[in-house]
Amino acid sequence: MEPKVGMKFVERTMKKNQDIVGVIFIMTIDQSKISTSNTPFAMIDEHSAIPSEQEILFTMHTVFRIVEIKQTAKNNRLWEIHLTITDDNDSQLAGLTDCIKEEVRGSTGWRRMGQLMLKVGHFDQVEELYNGLLDNASTDSDRAHIYHMLGYLKDDQGKYPEAVKFYEKCLEIKRKILPEDDASLASTYGNIGRVYNNMGEYSKALEFYEKCLDIKRKFLPEDDASLASTYGNIGRVYNNIGEYSKALEFYEKSLKIREISLRVNHPDLAASYNNIAATYYNRDESSKALPLLEKALGIYRNSLPLTHASIKNVLNNIEEVKKKLQMFIFPSTRLIK
Repeated sequence: MEPKVGMKFVERTMKKNQDIVGVIFIMTIDQSKISTSNTPFAMIDEHSAIPSEQEILFTMHTVFRIVEIKQTAKNNRLWEIHLTITDDNDSQLAGLTDCIKEEVRGSTGWRRMGQLMLKVGHFDQVEELYNGLLDNASTDSDRAHIYHMLGYLKDDQGKYPEAVKFYEKCLEIKRKILPEDDASLASTYGNIGRVYNNMGEYSKALEFYEKCLDIKRKFLPEDDASLASTYGNIGRVYNNIGEYSKALEFYEKSLKIREISLRVNHPDLAASYNNIAATYYNRDESSKALPLLEKALGIYRNSLPLTHASIKNVLNNIEEVKKKLQMFIFPSTRLIK
């Protein structure tokens, strides 16, 4: 769109409402980097109701990289976001795409669509999709998968009793058609354990987490990231019930694997440091908690947006630890008259 036209739209809206902030997106497109077989935009001024606005239509798969975000000099409520279009050789975009493909691996057709809809939070639509798939499922394997995904959906929504019911329906089918130690049972046991932990039913959570761990140990190498996740989950349950020595034992097993298998700025590594620090804090060993929290903060700041909830959470934890240390160093005293 013609820049002056876009600016008029923003300024008109900001004038009507003094409580909002205006944002102008300034896009740079290097056509030499765009594949001729995959053009992501089209000039539509000839087809527009107002040709002078010089509108551009972008396809749904167009991806831009944020280059700069800055406040305009003439108006502190107006911000400019400078974008540049990505090209086919963008290594970070390729890495992100591969990661998403890995997360929905093994899925095809409507199953893949359902998983993607879950990730973007379209809960009502995905529930409708899975219920439709369930009505038309022709095999026990298909029904088990759909029950699993409905359980995952309800867990994401915080509807834990419903989540347990769906997961248990999935488990019931799997145990009929699979061996007792089949590798696919591990994820179902683990998911049920997570829901029970969220519900505060810790003995049940441990029961299912341990079943999950027993199966994973049979099929996975000792440094597999999936094992680290299960160790961490068990550690969290022990921390919740106040068995801090056991919590540290499992958290440290998880950390050891993650230090080997993950890159140095991976958020899961920061989560391990944060979990261990929380346990030390609960054991009144705040001096051990502080350096771990600072490690976690450094990783989160290098790998997540500065407004991410994990960064805020660690900063709050650091503040609490420092308060506790200050109280220990300078205990309250009574004045003697």
